Amino acid sequence: MASTKQAVSAGSDGDPRYAGVDERKRKRMISNRESARRSRMRKQQHVEALADQMTQLENEKKIMEKNINSVSSMYVGLESQNIVLRAQLAELTDRLRSLNSVLQIAEEVSGLAMDIPEIPDMMLEPWQLPCPMQPVTASASMFQC
Repeated sequence: MASTKQAVSAGSDGDPRYAGVDERKRKRMISNRESARRSRMRKQQHVEALADQMTQLENEKKIMEKNINSVSSMYVGLESQNIVLRAQLAELTDRLRSLNSVLQIAEEVSGLAMDIPEIPDMMLEPWQLPCPMQPVTASASMFQC
């Protein structure tokens, strides 16, 4: 009888909800509640960490979008400059051909030998490199992270 009173008084001293429950069951319930509280705290911290990570990734995305837009506008500018330069190249090449043909006529009429320069291949085919292609050697280890 005395042990029952001790269990009841111990239960009522700690938490009145557990007054009628034996000691082992009461400790287990308290332990489970504490474990659930810790689990909720961990879950809340995880959610907050994910929210922080999402904010950081959104900021990085905005920066990357700005960089992409900047590079795209630079590309458009360079492309338009390239178009202008190609048109100028074509015009200058035509003018050089015309001048060379005038020199050839003058050479034939005067009978004097003139040094008529050839039109460089680079002007006729600007996509070709001015220097010969050299092989690039690579190994598989260069591409591994």
